[in-house]
Amino acid sequence: MRVWLQHHRLSLAQTTARLARSPFATTLNVLAIGVALALPFGVYCLLANLESLSRKVSVDPQLTVFLARDAGRADAAVVEGRLKSARGVRNVRFISRDAALADLGHAGGMDEVIASLPQNPLPDAFVVTLSTSDPALADRLELEFKNLSKVAFVQADSAWVRRLDALLRLGRTGVVLLAGLLAIALVAVTFNTIRLQILTQREEIELCRLIGATHAYIRRPFLHLGSLLGLLGGFAALAIVAAGLAFLNRDLGTLAQLYGTDFRLSLPSPREMGSVLGAAAALGWLGAYLSVSRHLLEVGRK
Repeated sequence: MRVWLQHHRLSLAQTTARLARSPFATTLNVLAIGVALALPFGVYCLLANLESLSRKVSVDPQLTVFLARDAGRADAAVVEGRLKSARGVRNVRFISRDAALADLGHAGGMDEVIASLPQNPLPDAFVVTLSTSDPALADRLELEFKNLSKVAFVQADSAWVRRLDALLRLGRTGVVLLAGLLAIALVAVTFNTIRLQILTQREEIELCRLIGATHAYIRRPFLHLGSLLGLLGGFAALAIVAAGLAFLNRDLGTLAQLYGTDFRLSLPSPREMGSVLGAAAALGWLGAYLSVSRHLLEVGRK
């Protein structure tokens, strides 16, 4: 066990020194790995911030039921009774056409325009608050209320929130696919890098085989090299994503002020950054393992 640990320390020290002796090639490899990791991770961070924003602005699930222009008080009472008796409805609030017109004038500063109208163009309406945010429930009640007598139109006030959630789910699926493709690219980059390193140490590897070195012993320095390259690429990816978010926040701050908010893109959490570093090191190790294993298999066949 002691010899095994000593060889690990020696291999790691030699790997670090080997990378330091070729800083230009090491930098290019690290940047290639960093860009491959930064693309899916950056998109993931943007989606996480959008999801956080959607949770902040999400409202209670509501349906607005607009009555026909010729609906009278008796018709409104009948519709209100049907709305309150529907399963899944938590609250029903009536908004008369006069109250709606007055609110429009106060909120939009259109008092003079409204005063010039020959008659009130707005209909009576009911705001129906649902008991849950289940999209299936909202769709069922929307269809049910549309078929009521004297109902002209039903509007799902929170439909845009559901659309945003659907887009976020689609985006997360896209991130998974992109991450998978770029993970393969990262393994390929590490594979070729280790392959070139193996070719420069072919005689040393052959000598180790002749004196009885095991495959695990031969692989060990290259596995350290692949893992270290992946880890450095992970740090590069975090730096790229952090710089990109800071650059976007510079212009986003101005846009947020125009809308009266202080929304800013937040940096990834320490757990997420640790996951990126761990995944990068694991992919680098995998690329190195495949490369060395292939070389040993080719040598064994000769």
